Amino acid sequence: MKSKNSRTPVQARSAARLAAVQALYDAEITGANADSLLKDFIDHRIGGRALINNEDEGETEVDLASADPILLAAVVRGALERAEQLDEVVANALTGDWHVERLESVLHAILRAGAFELTAMPETPARVVISEYVDVASAFYGGPEPGLVNAVLDRIARVVRAAELGADGRA
Repeated sequence: MKSKNSRTPVQARSAARLAAVQALYDAEITGANADSLLKDFIDHRIGGRALINNEDEGETEVDLASADPILLAAVVRGALERAEQLDEVVANALTGDWHVERLESVLHAILRAGAFELTAMPETPARVVISEYVDVASAFYGGPEPGLVNAVLDRIARVVRAAELGADGRA
């Protein structure tokens, strides 16, 4: 029987993507490097337990999501090392008045992480990457942002994963 804190590999990869977006956001805000961000996330923010303060119940100990540390490190390091290239890829997929510089920091981190996986990690199916980052966007936003993430990552995938998606763009 699984314990409440155990995670499937799929859940661990999803948690890694969410943590990677949070780390990329931290990097943009603080200027921290990949090594210090990863150490902080692995030591303090993923897996294990944490205390949260609930107004009604006081302090409560909760399980933190276990994340795939290999995927987390690959996305954080890769997205930071290739930031300029990835921003250009994202910029080419934005439409209308949108510019990378206008993107809110969390949205920028989501798109950069998704663009990294699409361009550098072909072993993960494009539709999985898109779906995962739409889910991450949905965790942060209740408005049109998840749709924007879907559209931008889909446009990127049609360019960098054209063979995978086929002539009609469907996986």
